[in-house]
Amino acid sequence: MSFSNRKIIALSLTGLTLFLTACSSGEQGKKADKQVLNWNEQTELPTLDPSLATDGTSFDMLNNSMDGLYRLGKKNKVTAGLAEKTKISDHGLKYTFNLRPNTKWSNGDTVTAQDFVYGWQRTVDPKTNSSYAYLFDGIKNANDVANGKKPVDTLGIKAPSKYKLVVTLDKQIPYFKLLMGFPIFFPQNEKVVQKYGDKYGTASKYMVYNGPFKMKSWTGTNLSWNLQKNPTYWDKKAVKLAQINFKVNKSETTSYNLYQSGKLDYTELSSEQAKALNKKAGYRVIPSATTYYLGFNKKQGSLKNEKIRQAISYSIDRQQLVHKILGRSAIESKGIVSGKLASYKGQDFAEAAKTTAGVTYDPAKAKTLLKEGLAEIGQSSLKLDLLTDDTDASKKNVEFLQSQIEDHLDGKVKITTTSVPFKTRLARSTSGDYDLVLQYWGADFADPITFLQIFSGDNPSKTGGWQDPTFDKLIKDSMTTDAMNQGKRWDDMIKASKILSEQQVIAPLYQNKIPAMINPKVKGLIMNTAGVSNNWKYTYISE
Repeated sequence: MSFSNRKIIALSLTGLTLFLTACSSGEQGKKADKQVLNWNEQTELPTLDPSLATDGTSFDMLNNSMDGLYRLGKKNKVTAGLAEKTKISDHGLKYTFNLRPNTKWSNGDTVTAQDFVYGWQRTVDPKTNSSYAYLFDGIKNANDVANGKKPVDTLGIKAPSKYKLVVTLDKQIPYFKLLMGFPIFFPQNEKVVQKYGDKYGTASKYMVYNGPFKMKSWTGTNLSWNLQKNPTYWDKKAVKLAQINFKVNKSETTSYNLYQSGKLDYTELSSEQAKALNKKAGYRVIPSATTYYLGFNKKQGSLKNEKIRQAISYSIDRQQLVHKILGRSAIESKGIVSGKLASYKGQDFAEAAKTTAGVTYDPAKAKTLLKEGLAEIGQSSLKLDLLTDDTDASKKNVEFLQSQIEDHLDGKVKITTTSVPFKTRLARSTSGDYDLVLQYWGADFADPITFLQIFSGDNPSKTGGWQDPTFDKLIKDSMTTDAMNQGKRWDDMIKASKILSEQQVIAPLYQNKIPAMINPKVKGLIMNTAGVSNNWKYTYISE
């Protein structure tokens, strides 16, 4: 992939997209009079603050109520956003963006280049404590600013005029334009942030919007809200939906009943429902560049022991998990990086990086490793708690994992389970308040580094307390000295991925595929596997 006429080398990206269209010519079919979409969410909405968002639900809401320099369109390709014209110079180290003039925030303020400067500086500022500040690595002085070594105004982003934005890099970033379509890089209105202070982004009324829709009715804790068409949006003619209503239903039984009664246009399905409904109109299996894995808290004494971590992983039959529990709506993981995300010389990254360690089911080996590990720490048995979300699907998964670990390790590892709301699980994972945790990571953009980077150094998204200097060097090399050498960068990332598997830093379980029902009348919906999942800008309801 090339981002300009410069010879910028990147991986071959193969992210998949589900795009529901009216007809192959691209012309829209006849639209229904009522343009309202009703959408089910399985988790609550944590935040609308672009600097603090870390989850898919928040990013979906931000992506559809905000606009950045670019938007992500079909197949993870960048499409038009606020950047009307882009010039790349200095060997790919300087980007000059000419912004669309007179675009508006929902409060009537004009969106300017300074809004990008402020938003980026706020996110990288260590006072903000953004978990995603590491994505700015490569932008001039970003790491020094994030570490408090330089002031925020030295960050490599400047606004020489009202509608001109200049970004300077320390190093070439092969996936730079993909990053610009991610909400963490969207503009922020300084006046609004200062007006609301700590309340900014905590409810729909403490926010301002410049995207296709604007958020309404979210109090910060309620389980329903909506997006309404934004009359001040620069491209409002392209937006057909008047409103999108969201309702959190953690039970697929409840949400499917609502779908059947016409109160929802989209719902995810349980494995049992998927088996029964896979011939019905509207059934879809949505690919996802998301890996579910068992996280080990190495700060918990026994889990510092590599053999114990390996024993737990070897005790899990992933094939049975995928086939019997998930109803084949998933793929067994080969490692942390999801399949069909990136390829090089015709080989998929997940296939190239796979090892027998880390993801293999071998109960005999698990028992041997556990015996050796327990002897090394001077214990005869273990009691561990497994933390998860309080959704039906998560509860079923942890019940399976609990039985696998206890049964295949002869009862020497006793597992209790704790189910909590998504926001609580996220907070406890970040603070290290767990033994084991069922968690997941979705690709922020279509490149393996999005999975690997979170385990390096002091990355704020990393949980579990593990660190390895060889791994850190490989990640650093892939992003600096080898960044523009496709072959070397690929090898760096392959080696790094194998370290994660061989040291059992986590136990990858499966790559998600989402069985769902989508009303056949819903057209123009873009669902990407990497980055932000849903783009409702072009969606409409047909007759």
